[in-house]
Amino acid sequence: MRLGIYGGTFSPPHIGHTEAAAAFVKQMKLDRLLVIPTFTPPHKDFSEEAGAERRLEMCRLAFSSIPMAEVSDLEIKRGGKSYTYITLEELSEGGNELFFLCGTDMLLTFDLWKRYEYIFSLATICYARRESDKQNDEKIKEKIRQYEKLGAKIVKIEHSVTEVSSSQLRLDIKRGGRVPYLHKAVQNYIQEKGLYR
Repeated sequence: MRLGIYGGTFSPPHIGHTEAAAAFVKQMKLDRLLVIPTFTPPHKDFSEEAGAERRLEMCRLAFSSIPMAEVSDLEIKRGGKSYTYITLEELSEGGNELFFLCGTDMLLTFDLWKRYEYIFSLATICYARRESDKQNDEKIKEKIRQYEKLGAKIVKIEHSVTEVSSSQLRLDIKRGGRVPYLHKAVQNYIQEKGLYR
């Protein structure tokens, strides 16, 4: 099975996430896509503003329009810090061919991840630009060259970039301002549960 993995905090999941996921499924001809919200991301400070179960539910609402996508509670059930290599190791059992989707920010800092060279042996790394800043072009090329020397297989996911971040959306919600880039069902859920206020 060609299995795609898309991990993240998803607090909240937004249109940028789902557009990248849809392009990922199509370009890589995936049989299945697992969207996996982290329990505790090891690479950034994270206060549990929405709670793991609520982020899981928002992902179910956001990714429901992508036929191959399934939202998994694998890392939430495991608890503790969500290390990618453990998840990929588990999912590689049974002979699945793994494809791991990340954004530009993650690609540029991949060499800071725990056992990142091992991750390269477990999955093809697919990245989707989350911004259109031309200043990043050379940095990305350099990182890819560096990773490929370590045996990484890296593919760029072609899609139209929607420049949006979850942190900005949380701030907009807190301020009570207009919140674009959220699926209506996610927006309704956030309002109903009073999240990020």
